[in-house]
Amino acid sequence: MDAPSTDSRDAHLFGPGPKRILALDGGGVRGIISLAFLERVEALLRERSGNPAVRLADYFDLIGGTSTGSIIAAGLALGLPVARLIDIYVNLAREGFQRRGWFGGLLVPKFRAAALERAIRAQVGDATLGSGALLTGFAAIAKRLDTASVWVFHNHPHGKFFGPSEASQASVPNRDLLLAQIIRASTAAPSYFEPELIEVAPGTRGAFIDGGISPHNNPALLLLMLATINGYGFRWPTGSERLLLMSIGTGGGAAPPHPADELVHKPALLLAVGSLQSLMLDCHWLGQALLQWMGQSPTLWPIDAEVGDLGADRLGPEKLFHYVRYDAPLDAAWLAARAELIVSETELVGLRAFDRPEAVGRLLEIARCAANRTVRPEHIPDKFDIAGSN
Repeated sequence: MDAPSTDSRDAHLFGPGPKRILALDGGGVRGIISLAFLERVEALLRERSGNPAVRLADYFDLIGGTSTGSIIAAGLALGLPVARLIDIYVNLAREGFQRRGWFGGLLVPKFRAAALERAIRAQVGDATLGSGALLTGFAAIAKRLDTASVWVFHNHPHGKFFGPSEASQASVPNRDLLLAQIIRASTAAPSYFEPELIEVAPGTRGAFIDGGISPHNNPALLLLMLATINGYGFRWPTGSERLLLMSIGTGGGAAPPHPADELVHKPALLLAVGSLQSLMLDCHWLGQALLQWMGQSPTLWPIDAEVGDLGADRLGPEKLFHYVRYDAPLDAAWLAARAELIVSETELVGLRAFDRPEAVGRLLEIARCAANRTVRPEHIPDKFDIAGSN
């Protein structure tokens, strides 16, 4: 049998017209929230195009994600419709999060990597990063722990380490890496799953962990850099009429406040864990602030009480891209105001966990409600329609 053609991928990467990027956050089983928004986006694009068979791989020219976002991104880039991915994800959450014994998460990872690997392999098979099975641009973010560096695995043939080149002579061409292994690396959250070892050069293996252990659990800013910085090879032009960036979250962005006096007396270990979680939230909001500062956005989020949402601010003579951000923060006030849902704080505490497969059904219900009320056709200008670029 002939190898799958890369024609579809190359049409997205090199074709004329505006380019469209889809960025998907990490978040464990809360990735089902992203899928609820993607379901709504896919439905609107089908209605808009008049083609009920349109997939997100037909529309977006680059789809990338961190951790659970990389799993979803791979499924979309392989051409799966969102409905099918929701079915896969519900099963993956149940099968992939199989707990170890009493010391799971403390002395050894909490979950067995083999179960997650089987679930991922069932979705992507033996496809490689360079395979024509990927119908559009794809990227997954992971952290290489042994060198303390962020890696963006992507399938642009002009990438420095994608295939045989002067720069990659001493390394394993990224195009030959198994997609399943890359995704496992991106999802290897410390204390949850053991690191993934990948041969990056003959006789040399790197130890990779979850890309969320970096500033890029929300990968939107990094994917913008990937698409526009010369070194990565994409070199797409900027401009609010030439570049669309859609970012979708997993219910994050909301941190319940704690009384200061209570925090002072918490055990040191809990304070350290809380500080790390706070740092990840800081990275999210820094990225969000930069994107709203640089981009033209109809979905502005308030950054803080001092700078507002940056809608009236401009960095440079023109906006560099059209930016859309969707999420359903697991915050009682937001859900009541924006999604018209009353969810108790007691229930939200359980829903915020990354590793509760039993919560997937309720998370999907909440996110669908939020998506139906917040995703609007006018958020994507007509100039980004499929017919305008193919």
